[in-house]
Amino acid sequence: MSLDVVDLRTFYSGPLGAVARRLLGRAIRARWSNVTSLAVLGVGYATPYLDLFSGEAERAIAVMPAAQGVVNWPSGGLSATALGDLDMMPLPDASMDRVLVVHALETGESPRELLSEMWRILTPGGRLIIVAPNRRGLWARMDTTPFGHGQPFSRGQLTSVLREALFSPVHWAEALYVPPIPRRTFLRSAVAWERVGTTLSLPFAGVHIIEATKTLYRPVAIRPARRVATQLRPVLVPARRAPHGAAGCGFMASLD
Repeated sequence: MSLDVVDLRTFYSGPLGAVARRLLGRAIRARWSNVTSLAVLGVGYATPYLDLFSGEAERAIAVMPAAQGVVNWPSGGLSATALGDLDMMPLPDASMDRVLVVHALETGESPRELLSEMWRILTPGGRLIIVAPNRRGLWARMDTTPFGHGQPFSRGQLTSVLREALFSPVHWAEALYVPPIPRRTFLRSAVAWERVGTTLSLPFAGVHIIEATKTLYRPVAIRPARRVATQLRPVLVPARRAPHGAAGCGFMASLD
């Protein structure tokens, strides 16, 4: 079930949402450091992070699920957001170079169908980044944040669903090690929590951040060749001519 857009906007306007936006934005930008002349799409509720690319990308747009609702983005100028069915995006094939999925995979009815649609609209060699809640993290266990709603994932589950949708993971990262508690003590030390958690590879990060590339060819299973036994059939051939004075000639059976 999709979250309400009002709740999402309220979260990101608060202190805990501002911390999440800063930490996740840093990790996303580290992977896509240059999107000049590229088309970038945000899926779900990705507008807090699309600001990273709005002045650089050729175009940046956002599609939000109808059950969630939509907000105008960017705040100034013409709106670049739209409502849509995330399994049937209102975009042509191979039209986007980068796709950022936030607050969508965990709340959708079918993660595989959503990713298959992302595969369709990505250009050959296009890149996808998914931000998904970690099932072992604290953020997935507290419904006071958007990451506590829907289905959290393990790394193995995400790998499986990506490969089924013909994506190949190329980079893994985790973020949001700070507890999701809106107290000044935790908020001020969020960067320190992030540094320690990343350095020690601690298992309780709030979210997975996965970058994957579009696989161009569908794998085909190779079956071993089977030998077909030769079928023997009886064939009538003329018999040898009998010696002078013997019985007349006839036919005999032979196997061909």
